[in-house]
Amino acid sequence: MPERKKKAVVFGCRGQLGVELVSELKRRGCEVCGFDRASVDITAAAEVERALAAEDPALVMNAAAYNQVDVAEAEPQAAFQANALAVRNLALACRQIDAQLVHFSTDYVFDGTAGRPYTEQDAPHPLGAYAVSKLAGELFAQAYLDNALIVRTSGVFGPGGLKTARGNFVELMLRLAAGGQPIRVVEDHVASPTFAPLLAARTLDLVERGASGIFHVGGGTPTSWFEFARIIFEAAGLKPELRSTNEREYRTAARRPRFSALSNSKMESTGVAPMPPLAQVVAEYLALRRQAG
Repeated sequence: MPERKKKAVVFGCRGQLGVELVSELKRRGCEVCGFDRASVDITAAAEVERALAAEDPALVMNAAAYNQVDVAEAEPQAAFQANALAVRNLALACRQIDAQLVHFSTDYVFDGTAGRPYTEQDAPHPLGAYAVSKLAGELFAQAYLDNALIVRTSGVFGPGGLKTARGNFVELMLRLAAGGQPIRVVEDHVASPTFAPLLAARTLDLVERGASGIFHVGGGTPTSWFEFARIIFEAAGLKPELRSTNEREYRTAARRPRFSALSNSKMESTGVAPMPPLAQVVAEYLALRRQAG
């Protein structure tokens, strides 16, 4: 039994969060098996069941997700398959082998009208197909498992974004800065940008404390995307022309919550360390980026 306790499976192991989960689990002495989309299709129940029965882990972490927020408005079924029904498959397979499921969700389950950081007690109110699919995933995990840990997070960025097709907000800003044109970023949307290595570490701190239910693990201080861009350029020593814009000027296919920052108070009440300031982790990200390059 002690050996099984040290075994974990990570789905979405090649994504920004997945690579950090694999790394952090290994650092803590766990045996880790990572699955990407090519090795296991989590929307296929039989594949999930076979993979988990073969590995027999004590811990299953789901960092796989469909996260194309605007595209989901045109293809809600694809979002629901990956973000909701796939979680049902994972939950059922975890129940069969008595494994704990850790599932990652999003600040987008809220509508952003509270005007303050959201707590786990706040009622969700998703605004679009992607957000609905993510909330449904939470509900499926809780429907089939008593000890599922659901971690809501926000604006994830990490060095894994250097290798993923869609990158992250930091990479987008650096790319735009290199283009030499004025850069426009919304100032009326506020979130909790979260550094992937710390998200992985704090999540495993919660697991080690026996946590279950819903926890918010965001970047700490509520930050507008415009302010996030300013922090990135300052840390990188760049001075592009940065202009603020707003939701009215920058229309998107999907509605997004205007203020979706997350409160980490429940996480911190378990004894898990608070998140450091965003400027500090952006500097750390850029340092890791230079090492990788």
